[in-house]
Amino acid sequence: MVASPMSTMARMIETCLETLGSDTFAVVFSDFVETMGIDQVMIFAIDEPLARCLFSRHFGNAALAGELAAAYLDGGYQSDPLLPALRKATAGTVQLWRLEDIQSGMDEAYRARFFDGPGLRTKTTAIAAGDTLRLFVSFYSTELRGDACDPDLARLAARMALMHFERALDTGIPAPLTVLSSREQAVCLGILAGRKSEAIAGDIGVAASSVITYRKRAYTKLGISSRAELFALCSG
Repeated sequence: MVASPMSTMARMIETCLETLGSDTFAVVFSDFVETMGIDQVMIFAIDEPLARCLFSRHFGNAALAGELAAAYLDGGYQSDPLLPALRKATAGTVQLWRLEDIQSGMDEAYRARFFDGPGLRTKTTAIAAGDTLRLFVSFYSTELRGDACDPDLARLAARMALMHFERALDTGIPAPLTVLSSREQAVCLGILAGRKSEAIAGDIGVAASSVITYRKRAYTKLGISSRAELFALCSG
């Protein structure tokens, strides 16, 4: 018997809940949000003056998500018209905002860089406030429509992301790294500890060339391109 779309979605949600706080959450969460019919999802934690990219995926152009995340972290978040709402959000709440709700407060340069340039025409952002984190969980579509995705699913995805990243804080691993595989995490932690590629390779039992591969994969997922950006991302 072929599973119905509803039962498939329910199983994905159950798997997300089962993997909260683990390094496998990113994979199942990515699968879940892709079924929501969006083109891109971005999750940022804002703890001013620090902004961190916790998750970034563009399902048709992986490199674009990294480029946009890097630009947002490089001061772009300071022009986000939703920043005042994030500051005022009450712990335990999730608010939904659509692109048309915030266009009047968006400057032209911000719109050109993060929407018009990459061809993103619709956005639904969930502001998820917890006890230790405040998140922007944003869903984008290249199609012009009212919502980028179903509002109820957007709220659910935002709450699961908040639960995951707050739980991941208890593991001792910097929250941004919890979306990486175990080996990608190990490589990044080695870099943060000041270890060379050869030493990291010995620590995890792989060739030095594999360390470079894991580092590149990790940087792409994190939306960064350098060791300095990794330190900045994990310094909070």
